Amino acid sequence: MASEAALAAPAGTDFAHQYDVRAWVPDFAGSLAEWTARAGFARATHPGLLDLRYGPAEAETLDLFLPAGDGPHPLLVFLHGGFWRRLHKDDFSWVAPPYGDRGVAVAVVNYGLAPGTTLEDIVTQVRRSLAWLYRGADCYRIDRRRIVVGGHSAGGHLAAMALATDWPAAANDLPAELLAGGIALSPLADLAPLATVPVLHADLDFTPSRVAGLSPCRLSPATSAPVLGAVGGRESPEFHRQLGMLAWAWAPVWRGTVSMPDDDHLSLCDAFVTPSSPLFQRSLALLRGLPG
Repeated sequence: MASEAALAAPAGTDFAHQYDVRAWVPDFAGSLAEWTARAGFARATHPGLLDLRYGPAEAETLDLFLPAGDGPHPLLVFLHGGFWRRLHKDDFSWVAPPYGDRGVAVAVVNYGLAPGTTLEDIVTQVRRSLAWLYRGADCYRIDRRRIVVGGHSAGGHLAAMALATDWPAAANDLPAELLAGGIALSPLADLAPLATVPVLHADLDFTPSRVAGLSPCRLSPATSAPVLGAVGGRESPEFHRQLGMLAWAWAPVWRGTVSMPDDDHLSLCDAFVTPSSPLFQRSLALLRGLPG
């Protein structure tokens, strides 16, 4: 595994270009439109429990898709990306069917967006959603011993922040090992370079304290829960570096990085739900391989 020094960004890196996903994804707008259409189709063909409220804010809702059978079922909690500034759970219902067809429950979580919601509050909302799902596990036939959190890009950051959470300190009815595993897809593990991107800094205000306290690669995982990672081979070098930093910092729990050489930042999400892809297969194995 690379050393910390080797993972430093090259001098003169144009971070604004590196994190301009539109510049690295062919037909960026078309891909997002397709996601929204696929999400609507998924909700029509795989009915779920929609807009379940896990907290008081308007954005604090989630959709829960339950597989057939009595359960209890392992649960994949999916957190969407969008640099904490855009997108919605309703754009990602298509994550659920491939896992549901294989006996895995899927929760697609919504959260408030910046600048109306601070990054600290977004992290708190995600933690609240996970606590809500844990507490309601029996009601929804979920195996509370097999809750895995996964996320893409900003969602990968939020998944890692959840894995770094001291749950008993948050509430005395929550166990330290509330999460049994994690999946980080092109995660934003270090916020420092994002502070130099004007369009992001304007909405998220990456102060030094935020960078220090909300960068997963500067924190430690709270438990020994295994973490799987992936980044597309056609993504910018910065997204590769971000994943490398998380893998380096979290080496004791890192289950491995799935090689996805033909994917860009968006198609990596498609691969995450494509049964023939190694990313789907490794993710499903992580969910199934946990103690039942």
